[in-house]
Amino acid sequence: MKKLLIALAIFASVAGCSVYRIDVAQGNILTQEMVDRLEPGMTRRQVRAIMGTPVLRDPFHADRWDYVYWFQPGGGEPERRRVALFFENDRLVRIEGDLRPRPEGEAEPVPAPTEHKVEGPAKEEKGWLRRLWERIRPGGGD
Repeated sequence: MKKLLIALAIFASVAGCSVYRIDVAQGNILTQEMVDRLEPGMTRRQVRAIMGTPVLRDPFHADRWDYVYWFQPGGGEPERRRVALFFENDRLVRIEGDLRPRPEGEAEPVPAPTEHKVEGPAKEEKGWLRRLWERIRPGGGD
């Protein structure tokens, strides 16, 4: 009975260790489709209708709008994107950053086909918790 209580205590402490991590997104959502819609000569109002309000507006550089996007999936690698738009006489003249407009008629790149191999079932290895349970359970492997 004592072994059973110890096993339950260990199991309860291990089960409580799993942590749920939420996805975190900050800044402006930036997609290639949004940037593809931008054209030189657009007014600030037209750009704002497509891209939204910029995250950064430098009061010393009023002709530059910065859009920044940061996404951290729960437990994954963070994704960062940045786009800077430059205006002259209230018209879009230049785009810099991670996303650039694609030339007219250029399609999205098609991912290369992947090869999947199907193999027989792998030998099932026992986890540390199962091995521990087998050692401490009544009639287990002593």
